Amino acid sequence: MTGLLEEDGLNRESLSIKAAIATLGCKVNQYESEGLGEALTRRGYTMVPFSSVADCYIINTCTVTARTNYQSRQIIRKAIRNNPEAVIVVTGCYAQTAPAEIAGIPGVTLIAGHAEKDQIPDLIARLLKERLEIRVGDIGQTRQFSSLAATRFKDHTRAFLKIQDGCNAWCSYCIIPSARGRSRSLAEGSVLEQLAHMGRTGYREVVLTGIHLGAYGQDFSPQSSLVDLLRKVEEQHPVERLRLSSIEPTEISDDFIALLRQSALLCPHLHIPLQSGDDSILTRMKRHYTTSFFKDLLEKLCRAIPDLAIGIDVIAGFPGEGEAAFERTVELIESLPVAYLHVFPYSVRPGTPAAAMPDQVSPDEKKKRAEILRTLGTRKREAFARRFHGRSLRVLVEERRERSSGLRKGFSGNYLPILMTNADASQVNQLVQVQIENIDGTRISGRIMTP
Repeated sequence: MTGLLEEDGLNRESLSIKAAIATLGCKVNQYESEGLGEALTRRGYTMVPFSSVADCYIINTCTVTARTNYQSRQIIRKAIRNNPEAVIVVTGCYAQTAPAEIAGIPGVTLIAGHAEKDQIPDLIARLLKERLEIRVGDIGQTRQFSSLAATRFKDHTRAFLKIQDGCNAWCSYCIIPSARGRSRSLAEGSVLEQLAHMGRTGYREVVLTGIHLGAYGQDFSPQSSLVDLLRKVEEQHPVERLRLSSIEPTEISDDFIALLRQSALLCPHLHIPLQSGDDSILTRMKRHYTTSFFKDLLEKLCRAIPDLAIGIDVIAGFPGEGEAAFERTVELIESLPVAYLHVFPYSVRPGTPAAAMPDQVSPDEKKKRAEILRTLGTRKREAFARRFHGRSLRVLVEERRERSSGLRKGFSGNYLPILMTNADASQVNQLVQVQIENIDGTRISGRIMTP
């Protein structure tokens, strides 16, 4: 180590300590990693790229599938190879659910659960290389919302704001309630304050994110709701665009649809998990809706908001999914007005009810079914894009360019990635009107219109 902090974590020697963070998984993890980085910077640490030699590496892990566990272990070992003398901190969902497994990796210094994540910035400098410390409590008892707030997002034009954490749903395949604990919400005043701050610092768009976003406010006394919060945000209009990360189908009420239809703030884009197009599989998954309910909901949404982009999640090869059940899933998705699919081959998560179910689908069959669904997803994406040929859309210009052409990229309100043939550096982080001129498969390009 190049220096150790005193007990308060504010000694000037902290200025010589280099820290790096790697993040796996969802937008909630990304948000929390940004918050950790800001907390370390305030204490005088120098943040460096994860590939460089650092004094401390923090790996914010994911456990949604067996593959993300494997990727987490690979990144932990990479950090140890980068600097065998470094403090190695492992946190996130994999750390919460399998601390003993991670403790078996030689070189790990600290394993911190979600409730303990806030303490990491104050613990790093006191950690000794030869001592392994595990700080993983019972996340199910946690009711406090994390104090790690992120306000800057490197290399992102859009900002993220975590307003909810945890999940009470306990779907039979999902380990996340064990990893994240019960649903809890960021205080309404804090949401409004942080959105206002992000608007003042130049962010045009903010994505509201959470583990179970639609449960926002249900833990308050008296209870509130996501719709109540969105109405207040709409009144204050702290940023130009607000996007929602994901919402369950059973939490989309008529009030929600009316608000989305009339809103001058909310992006016409929803991500709604389907998971299966077979009613018997949905029951085994402990998903509390039917395929007819889901289809009716999506058709109602698109009647109310014709240009709405709807993305869905679907799991391929859940236990008991025979050929007929899979075909019903394909047929349902073919009939749905969706813009894109996120496809996940079913992954056994130890300790979940689905892991012990009979009729497990073979890995090869899961892979084959996932490929069929991804091909269908590509067709859906292309068909949705073609609807907008010749139209103009409002696009937030990003710094990123397409590698092959060098054209700047941006996203429309309804989540279409659009390449702009005449964008320049002065238009980065600006909302501009773009005339869609060419659609080639899923590649969409157009020109910024002169005001």
